[in-house]
Amino acid sequence: MTTSTALLTDHYELTMVQAALRAGTANRRSVFELFPRRLPEGRRYGVVGGVGRALDAFERFRFDDEVLGVLSEHDVVDETTLEWLANYRFSGDIWGYPEGETYFPYSPLMIVESTFAEAVLLETLLLSVLNHDSAIASAASRMTWAANGRPCIEMGSRRTHEEAAVASARAAYVAGFATTSNLAARQRYGVPTAGTSAHSFTLLHDTERDAFTAQVNSLGKGTSLLVDTYDITEAVSLAVEIAGPDLGAVRIDSGDLGMLAQQVRTQLDGLGATHTRIIVTSDLDEHAIAALAAAPVDGYGVGTSLVTGSGHPTCGFVYKLVARAETDDPDGELVSVAKKSTGKISIGGRKYALRRRNARGVAEAEVVGIGEPPENDGDDRPLLVPLVRAGEVVGREDLDTIRARHLASRDELPMRARQLSRGEPVIPTEHVD
Repeated sequence: MTTSTALLTDHYELTMVQAALRAGTANRRSVFELFPRRLPEGRRYGVVGGVGRALDAFERFRFDDEVLGVLSEHDVVDETTLEWLANYRFSGDIWGYPEGETYFPYSPLMIVESTFAEAVLLETLLLSVLNHDSAIASAASRMTWAANGRPCIEMGSRRTHEEAAVASARAAYVAGFATTSNLAARQRYGVPTAGTSAHSFTLLHDTERDAFTAQVNSLGKGTSLLVDTYDITEAVSLAVEIAGPDLGAVRIDSGDLGMLAQQVRTQLDGLGATHTRIIVTSDLDEHAIAALAAAPVDGYGVGTSLVTGSGHPTCGFVYKLVARAETDDPDGELVSVAKKSTGKISIGGRKYALRRRNARGVAEAEVVGIGEPPENDGDDRPLLVPLVRAGEVVGREDLDTIRARHLASRDELPMRARQLSRGEPVIPTEHVD
């Protein structure tokens, strides 16, 4: 049985529908926009994550008997609204930035056009998925860029909610992580998984020799041995003695990682294990990864910092009504509407977006057209793609396509986008009408 996502929402979404139905305004053609007013403080770009998950959740957004029973039992809405919800099917269109794309302040990440009642119900669901996954993807992108081609392993499942762990693994893979430790992410999304052993496996055995021998006998010489349970120097010697010079990797999970990596590399080379890789873990983030750039490290395992967005666990996306018809006429002209609250303004009008690039393909601006698409000078790249057409999902993609898009989008940014120091968005956002 497919589980409905209709209750993954806020109470007030349904009461707005009830009031609009009673007022006769529920069927007015409306355009909602999901966008960020700003990037997380100090960030130079963001990464769109969660589009695929949002589309999956959208398809299961149905008010079935069980959901309607909950709403009725607790008097959330009246009988008229319950009847309307029972027949709810989104019939409109959704456009959006495809997953893996980079974004900037006021990028129109999703445009939802339908009746007011149909579109307003999607607000909480879309925001919760995209705010979380984009935060993880944005952090992961900074980490993989800092790693400069060395593989990053996602291993944060024990540091977040169990379902957030699966979503985080997927978002990290979108932004360039090589593998995850999370098996549910493999089952649901095909994200490659990897893992060997923890300190408990070593402590289980009477000696470190016994532990290493058991692991090599079971997993082969290509395994990764954890060498910092006791004495690292002794453990490295023992690891090569047991597995031979073809040992796949050693992992260091504590101490001064840069200094220890230098020592271990020298020791491994001296023992003939010149191809044995060194993997480091232990509270890494993008800054720690960048600091290890000169160290002989072959891969990074990242946990807590990744699944918490490296200090920014949400992106601050909002979902605002930006245009509506004045009558129920489905072909009626749209009028712009906008919120003018201090510090929380929105910009009215249906949006279109392109990435302005110079002749060398380097991004120069995020150009957002209001009411009509901005002019493309031939070097620019349109950003919005159809995700849902007449209520049917049309924008689903495989993860390999999404990963490739992210790398291409990131690579077209100016070089200063790589800087981890605090700064302004790497390109400006321009509105034209």
